[in-house]
Amino acid sequence: MLALLVVLGLVMSVGLATWVAEHALRRTRQQTSYGRYAPWIHPRGWLAAPLNWVANSRLLRALCEHIPPVTFVSDMTDVVYVNYVVDAHRLTPLIPPGLELQRIGEAGDQAVLTFLSYRHGHLGPALLGRWRRLLPSPLQSNWRAYVRHPRTGSLGVHFLSTAIDRALHALGARMMAEALPMHVLERASILISEGGRIDLLLDPGRGSAPDAEAHLTPLSEWPTDGPWRRVFSDYEQMLAYCVPQDRALSVQPWYGRVTRQEISLGIPLDVCVALAGPVVSTAASTIVGNAEPFAFLVPQVKFRLESEERDPV
Repeated sequence: MLALLVVLGLVMSVGLATWVAEHALRRTRQQTSYGRYAPWIHPRGWLAAPLNWVANSRLLRALCEHIPPVTFVSDMTDVVYVNYVVDAHRLTPLIPPGLELQRIGEAGDQAVLTFLSYRHGHLGPALLGRWRRLLPSPLQSNWRAYVRHPRTGSLGVHFLSTAIDRALHALGARMMAEALPMHVLERASILISEGGRIDLLLDPGRGSAPDAEAHLTPLSEWPTDGPWRRVFSDYEQMLAYCVPQDRALSVQPWYGRVTRQEISLGIPLDVCVALAGPVVSTAASTIVGNAEPFAFLVPQVKFRLESEERDPV
């Protein structure tokens, strides 16, 4: 009986300590509309409630910060970029203090929002070598704004949201990849027909992932006009701005630092295929209003997450 009471006392003590630590961390790591601490909601299933608790826990995330970063690689395919040129004031409030929005255009009053969706090719640690081919290939979507770290001058992207169609991958990235505010898609697909038509679907179900549906056809050559002409002189200049994702920047104000995830993609601009067709997305419209989308395809990419570095805010 005494032993049982001791065990119960220990369990209650641990539970109380966990509760106190969780609520203490929530005072500094407050909920946001976008980014890592936007609420995470699993779309469905009996495991939704416990998974929601894990994904939204500040304590678990703080503990995972001590896990050393690992180099990840993936042979990505069918990378569909959907882009919007918007008034900068729409994106500025979504950028955390410590970073600043890249403003473009003659008056410096415009900015770009991009969401790119793609099929991973056996995403996993580089140290697995050829055994990585045994790993699955989930579909992922990254929603990003283009930012600058004013102290160092580093340019990069800041992820407003990211989503993937596997809960385990979503939790792993959310816990251990500082820049990735990962959510779970209920359904996701990128289907390419023999004629080259691309049908993209991002369905969050009842979850917190962003949504999108697009039906796109390839153009025989790069266009000479489009929504991008508001800020870019030609299509190649637009690609040179939108394609690179060599660095992801995020801010941890409780540590007074900016985290840089250095990424290797190495996409030649001449492989990009211009696309035309309708794009419907409530998540995008909430941010960009009635801005008109323009899209292009990168057939394949060798992705490599090189390192995670830190700079003072």
